[in-house]
Amino acid sequence: MIPASPRSPVSSSLSRSLARLARPLVPALLLLASACAPLSQVSEAPSPPPATAAPQGQVMVAAANPLAVEAGLEVLRAGGSAVDAAVAVQAVLGLVEPQSSGLGGGAFLVHYDAETGTVSAYNGRETAPAAATPDMFLNEEGKPLPFFQVLLSGRSTGVPGAVAMLHMAQTEHGNLEWRQLFGAAERLANEGFIVSPRLAEMIVGRAPQAKSPDATAYFTKPDGTRYQAGDRLRNPAYAATVRKIAAEGPDALLEGEIAQAIVARVTEGDLPGVMTLADLASYAPKKTEALCRPYRIYVVCTPPAPSGGPAVLEGLGILEHTAIADHPNSAQGWYLFTQASRLMYADRDRYMGDPDFVEVPTEGLLDKAYLADRAALIGPMAGPAPQPGTPRGAGVRAPDTTREVSGTSHFVVVDAQGDAVSMTTTVESIFGSGRMVGGFFLNNQLTDFAFAPVNPDGAPAANAIAGGKRPRSSMAPAIVLDSDGELLAAVGSPGGTSILAYNLKALVGMLDWKLPVQQALALPNLIARGASYAAEGDKFSPEVIEGLAARGVTFTAVGGEGSGLHGVMVTPDGLDGGADPRREGVARGF
Repeated sequence: MIPASPRSPVSSSLSRSLARLARPLVPALLLLASACAPLSQVSEAPSPPPATAAPQGQVMVAAANPLAVEAGLEVLRAGGSAVDAAVAVQAVLGLVEPQSSGLGGGAFLVHYDAETGTVSAYNGRETAPAAATPDMFLNEEGKPLPFFQVLLSGRSTGVPGAVAMLHMAQTEHGNLEWRQLFGAAERLANEGFIVSPRLAEMIVGRAPQAKSPDATAYFTKPDGTRYQAGDRLRNPAYAATVRKIAAEGPDALLEGEIAQAIVARVTEGDLPGVMTLADLASYAPKKTEALCRPYRIYVVCTPPAPSGGPAVLEGLGILEHTAIADHPNSAQGWYLFTQASRLMYADRDRYMGDPDFVEVPTEGLLDKAYLADRAALIGPMAGPAPQPGTPRGAGVRAPDTTREVSGTSHFVVVDAQGDAVSMTTTVESIFGSGRMVGGFFLNNQLTDFAFAPVNPDGAPAANAIAGGKRPRSSMAPAIVLDSDGELLAAVGSPGGTSILAYNLKALVGMLDWKLPVQQALALPNLIARGASYAAEGDKFSPEVIEGLAARGVTFTAVGGEGSGLHGVMVTPDGLDGGADPRREGVARGF
């Protein structure tokens, strides 16, 4: 076992209290509207509790697989911080839920420091190789190549950033040694883990990556059949990789033998990629202040662009000018939600990109007057698809052509000191590009760029590809502070472009409709974007469906993976955690 950290909860609590006296009060933010020895593990998945459970505790992990949750809790029991636990959770998720995230992908992380009251954002989004060009996804006639042809090619893979980002955050906020955080992942990979029903479903699913040569070899048993739920799957190559990462840090991926293998794999076959060893060696995660904005009596913090955080904050800002809080889980409440969502998506799709390469009008989009003007467009009946607005600082941008497919995972950790992590992590689509190196899947993150860099009139797309650029993302991990600037909640979801709607729904459920976390996450999903209203129609009451239809809102069925929301809220009785009943995650604490 790892020796416990010498950090004292009592002394820590005192220091936090003193720190709060010295730091600026959050009401000022509201007024100004300004942002801002390996662990022992078992290899069997604990049984998830009923979806209605509301676990309580002083520390908590909520994630998409019970084995990953247990890995995080084990780190917390040993005195680890929220970031320490996040490293362990990610390492296990990449093994047991490889369809969603992993060592070969990227992530966004928001961190709350209870001692200082600060909220920081970490950007581990993948980057395009330096040699990437605006026309790399176009054919000889200048037309976009077929999406899945690009996805399965080496051209789809960006330089992975999740491990480097976690290492940066852990260096700043870790209690334990980096090398101590990978024991669970290594053990499960060596001894084998039990294939979950969801992974088994993905192994035989329709995603073409599941039929790739690498995935086929990995998921086929010696008798020629595919692994099924309940089978034990070993991955000694993954064990060797995490053992190397534990010893060497992110350099184990970005330099040396594994880096060479990544370059070799992405430059094979049709549409070879242009990634080089220099691209990998030069990758650098980014840390910034979180993007924070007041919402009623709260403050909601997300990563800035190119994450989906600004869009979620815009959605909340529009809803603040409505009476949605007065209509919990009713036809009128859901109607207001849909119309704010449509406005949010219209602006996000037009203006969001990597701010290191394009001007992103974040301040204009979140300006209170602009939000009031957008909210004023919500009438008593749903009209045609809304057009993007013209916020302050907006340039001329082409209509968006990005095709962002479902995938990804989200988890939340709160430690004994009150620090919190909200992290969304991804290899983009199911099993990424379908190509493997060192026991893990490589991402297909570059397909998150717009394939068409300009429109017929020559207006540039904000999300066009360029060398070194990070693609736009819908990932929007959130942390919510109360009126005293203390942690209230952390939440987030996977789900491709639907992430924005999923997160907005959860925040409305918790903050406006005052629901416990589990109930807020279990609310029906409704994605209103453009002229489409995709929804879980069978989860709404007939009264809500009829009321929405009377307002011009009719549903189509939700496709893709669906949400995978996980969240934690601070209550007078301890931490209240929740896991999306649509997936197989749990929220557990002690």
